[in-house]
Amino acid sequence: MQVTDNLDSFLVIQTAFIGDVILATSLVENLRKAHPDAKIDFLLRKGNEGLLTGHPYIREVLVLDKKKNKFQNIWRLLRTIRNRHYGAVINVQRFAVSGFLSAFSGARYIAGFDKNPFSPFFDRKVKHHMGDGVHETQRNHNLIATLTASTVAKPVLYPSQDDFSFVAHYKNEPYLCIAPTSVWYTKQYPSDGWVRFIKELSPKDICIYLLGGPADTLEIEKIVSSCPDNKVVNLGGKLSFLQSAALMKDALMNYVNDSAPMHMASAMNAPVTAVYCSTVPEFGFGPLSDVSFVVETPKKLTCRPCGNHGHRSCPEGHYACANTITTGQLLSPLFYQQNH
Repeated sequence: MQVTDNLDSFLVIQTAFIGDVILATSLVENLRKAHPDAKIDFLLRKGNEGLLTGHPYIREVLVLDKKKNKFQNIWRLLRTIRNRHYGAVINVQRFAVSGFLSAFSGARYIAGFDKNPFSPFFDRKVKHHMGDGVHETQRNHNLIATLTASTVAKPVLYPSQDDFSFVAHYKNEPYLCIAPTSVWYTKQYPSDGWVRFIKELSPKDICIYLLGGPADTLEIEKIVSSCPDNKVVNLGGKLSFLQSAALMKDALMNYVNDSAPMHMASAMNAPVTAVYCSTVPEFGFGPLSDVSFVVETPKKLTCRPCGNHGHRSCPEGHYACANTITTGQLLSPLFYQQNH
């Protein structure tokens, strides 16, 4: 009997950022389909657990607090993991802490990426390479290729009926959602660009909801105050992850940066327009919705992309990758969607 036979429980580990967790739900979908009777748990970092609240295929969400008593929490988690006697641990994260928890989990089978410093202890080691256009969901799926079907499932979030009810009154008229901010400056389309875009929209025909976390509220309010003639609503910090996802699902269009809200839209199969500034879709983190568009500068810039991730400021000082994107480029996906 192979070690991958009769696996009755799985632990998926992804302790990175919000978007990474959302993309890793693709693994849960595939594991559930291939092993319908198996128990599936998910380990993530503190603050992201709201993404998986009420998930129908996940038995328990384990939480790693990286900010307070980190090493005590790691040891506590390791004891919990070992006591669960998992059949398999699927480690999507490439850093040492997740590798340590995987290597000493006591699981019968461990899969992870070869970049992880604990990869010599894994049963399956998979190369992780960015830049060739392969999507991150496919890279992640390679970890479970011997355990499931070859078709890569899309990531999925599961807002509850209460989540949909909470945002129902926002859906009384046609609306757009815009998530204008990002943790990284060079992944963020400038606020004045969003203002120009909003002012081109008919103030009578459409409502615009601006989404973000509590830390984004002030930046979002600047956009709202610059568009007094439009129906623009600041929802920064007012919705949970799953409430935001429930609202995005029925929008005419969701405008996002190369950041977590893009993956949230994909997980709801909601129409999405992803604006890329310093990064490029070829890194493998593009939108997956059936109706999706990519907007990026039409200019050939030798400095773009300037890295796999964003920067706190433009290394060249001109931020041309964002500033050369036009309002017309943003309007085109909406016009297309309205006419098809």
